[in-house]
Amino acid sequence: MVKSSLISRLTLLALLCGFSLMSCPLAMAASGESSSETPGMTKGVTDYVLGVGDKLKITTFNEPDLSGEFEISSTGMVSMPLIGEVQAAHQTINQLQSTITHKLSDGYMRNPHVSIEVLNYRPFFILGEVMKPGSYNYVNGMSVVNAVALAGGYTYRADKDGITVKHSTPDAKEAPVTETSTVGPGDIVNVPERYF
Repeated sequence: MVKSSLISRLTLLALLCGFSLMSCPLAMAASGESSSETPGMTKGVTDYVLGVGDKLKITTFNEPDLSGEFEISSTGMVSMPLIGEVQAAHQTINQLQSTITHKLSDGYMRNPHVSIEVLNYRPFFILGEVMKPGSYNYVNGMSVVNAVALAGGYTYRADKDGITVKHSTPDAKEAPVTETSTVGPGDIVNVPERYF
């Protein structure tokens, strides 16, 4: 009797542990499932497409003279010691790391290791029926409603169902969005006027 009671308790404990593991983010990652994402965090950091105005921290390991903070110029370039100007706009962080590593390897260093971090993202713009239209500093994970809040909120004429965003990627077109949609650096958010 005691033995069967002990077995049933162990079975129950195993079942409970199994259910709790299924909701554990580590277990979900190991099984290939993804946990619920933070709003706006649809891309990994290395997938971020760089643009004019982004400020970068570029580190070449064990080479302080080749490391530092660099801003992407209006021509889309970063100017680095030894290798000069490097095209950075419209590249992902991984692509830019590869480009810099390749240029440093080409006659300057043996086996360089480069890492890149975005220090400050380029601003986004919000236009139309908000209290303070203009450009604002981008914060990672920003949504349309966050952008509107930064701009002082809606005016009484705002059409909340007609909001559009034009992303800063090449050939991007204005597209309708909701308040929970993601806003990226350099994007243009437009809140139209509501017709009564």
